[in-house]
Amino acid sequence: MDDDNQPAAVTGRTRYALCGLSVRGISVFAGPLAGRPDRPPIAPDTAPYADAGELVAILDRDADRVEQYRVAVDAKVPWYPPEQFDRMVAETRPDVILVATPDHTHVDYVLSGLTAGLDVIVEKPMVTTAEDAARVIAAAQDSPGTVRVTHNLRYAPRHQRLRQLIADGAVGRVTSVELVWNVGARHGASYFRRWNRTRARSGGLSIHKSCHHFDLVGWLIDAVPEQVFAYGARNFFGADSPHNPGRELTAAERTEADPYRWYETASAADTGPVRDSVGLSYPDQYPQRLSAYDPEIDIEDTYSVVVRYRGGASLNYSIQFSAPWEGYRLAVNGTHGRLETDLYYDVEPLPPAGSTPITHYPLFGAGRAYPVDGEDTGHLGADPLLVADLFRPTGDDPLGCRADAQAGAYAVAVGEAVWRSIKDNRPVNIADLLRTEAGG
Repeated sequence: MDDDNQPAAVTGRTRYALCGLSVRGISVFAGPLAGRPDRPPIAPDTAPYADAGELVAILDRDADRVEQYRVAVDAKVPWYPPEQFDRMVAETRPDVILVATPDHTHVDYVLSGLTAGLDVIVEKPMVTTAEDAARVIAAAQDSPGTVRVTHNLRYAPRHQRLRQLIADGAVGRVTSVELVWNVGARHGASYFRRWNRTRARSGGLSIHKSCHHFDLVGWLIDAVPEQVFAYGARNFFGADSPHNPGRELTAAERTEADPYRWYETASAADTGPVRDSVGLSYPDQYPQRLSAYDPEIDIEDTYSVVVRYRGGASLNYSIQFSAPWEGYRLAVNGTHGRLETDLYYDVEPLPPAGSTPITHYPLFGAGRAYPVDGEDTGHLGADPLLVADLFRPTGDDPLGCRADAQAGAYAVAVGEAVWRSIKDNRPVNIADLLRTEAGG
């Protein structure tokens, strides 16, 4: 048996198989283990966790894209198409399955990994429906394998400080949370040029994107969501967008006249396969550019949501996906005070990330500001801490940053409750979606 096929117990390195060579799959999973094409991942060296783990297989529908990556990093990682998952496991014998495929396919690889008795690490959202979330929870209970969801916002230094302040009683018993999240025009438009733009493939942005925020709030205040009521609409994108240049123009003319075009580097002359932020193309998935005004778009781009939690706290949440600036305004209220923080991403004249503190206002007494450091790397400083905890964990998790299948299920269920509440104009109970007892 050669060294490449030695089990982890012999080599001392954990064996990982990656399902989905997406940008996130490269930056968080493949990059730290085997390098990435554009720049060093997270740390100064090419593959900072290669001593702790090895990438033994890549499963992806796009063979050309995988070959581009293998050439770029000079690695001969075996490639498997999606229908050969079982063969991949048998031949490469991974210890852990990494999942970073399009959202609607997550459930297939999570369940297959658990059936094989393997640990699974899956990008958010864990799945795209509450029904599938319930299936994952049940499968995890019957498998020696575990499920971990990479809800990376838990790792951001700002959020860890907030979590600790709340746990230490800074606001007393939490009564309500206020969260206004803006997605800038450049970022927001990108979702509507990719597979994310249909509910069948992403669950809608109330799941794909907002699950981040629902998980963050539930984790910050250590509370279980019970009921959701929401309003929402599609105001910026799709065929009826007020920014649609018009169908009477040629494709090149529409691109040139598209106001969102000025937020991206592509031009009207770009007609080949789409390239991503790490320089690889998608010849199979995106042979041509998609328009943010295509009629197939069927999801909302604006939400206003109220979530009630077990214990009585509530969340007042709003998000829009075409805003003049990106960032959020967050406040946590309690019986003994209030915590506030704002965060803006590189938008002048607003203050840059890292310069706005967390402010504590006791109900009685003087306020205090807590500065935040370490926000100058990916996702507000969260990504390097997440990656370190994935591939070289210390064993300690005092703030509960590691999100399990149950946490992943709650985040998805709240997101589904949002679009269902919008559709039916009624409150939606989380227990009903997850088919659990109200107190479970």
